[in-house]
Amino acid sequence: FGVVFAGGCSDRPPAPASSAPAVEGAVEPVVAVAFTEGPTVDAEGNVFFTEIRSQRILKFTPGAGLTTFRENSNAANGLVFDSQWRLIAAEGDARRVTRTDLETGEIEVLAADSPETPIERPNDVTFDSKGRIYFTDYAGNRVYRIDPDGGVHRILGPDEVDVPNGIVISPDDRTLYHVEANQKEGGSRCIKAYDLAADGTVSNARIFHDFYPGRSADGLAVDSAGNLYAAAGLNRPRGTSETLDTEAGVHVFSPAGEKIAFYPIWEDTVTNLAFGGDDLRTLYVTAGKTLFRIRVATPGTRR
Repeated sequence: FGVVFAGGCSDRPPAPASSAPAVEGAVEPVVAVAFTEGPTVDAEGNVFFTEIRSQRILKFTPGAGLTTFRENSNAANGLVFDSQWRLIAAEGDARRVTRTDLETGEIEVLAADSPETPIERPNDVTFDSKGRIYFTDYAGNRVYRIDPDGGVHRILGPDEVDVPNGIVISPDDRTLYHVEANQKEGGSRCIKAYDLAADGTVSNARIFHDFYPGRSADGLAVDSAGNLYAAAGLNRPRGTSETLDTEAGVHVFSPAGEKIAFYPIWEDTVTNLAFGGDDLRTLYVTAGKTLFRIRVATPGTRR
């Protein structure tokens, strides 16, 4: 296994791995492997992300390069660090969500498939200011909440969601967003928004943005102003009913749903994103085999 400092196109030089992006809005490839997903950034600025094909969690350190954090990840997809800098992972093949202590390496199972809480394929994870974790079950058409006391609660079920994918919560804890990403003809391809109550329940479901007939979003992130960032779109057809109507890249929406910015990504498929850097103004994006970074104007959040 070797690190390749290259992007998706040969005529686009990679950014120097030792420095932060210098130009606001520039999209720069950082490192390439295979099928990248689920980026999240730790307290030291290291970027953890998943590599689906080889079932690894990788760690990119600016200025030092790429290492393997964990082998045999059980097809982990979405990742996020909680407020205590423990790594939360949605492990698709194992049908579970885990929490890893970076100091001890101990892996704790937070939620697992059972008759009481059927989980078919957890996909992405986020958390709120009370330490509650929320995750999507892509194959099971469910959204769950894990409380600090260990309780696991289904907050949305198969009659309410259609292939849920990325998930994030607004900085004020008042809105929960998740993606619906059904590739079939007529399937839902949108971002949904819900009112999030103080007890962690949701209500007032509504379509925040509809991508149909193009490819839907995958991962989501939110900045400190409440703007929503969605990794979405395709550069070329991939044999599904999805069209090229959704441009491939990062789509940025205001809390009111207005599209306010777009950062094109030239590699398929754009999967997920997370904020990092000392000022939380470096947006890391996974797409295809590549980890990209974009310098943005508004500081992000770690959700």
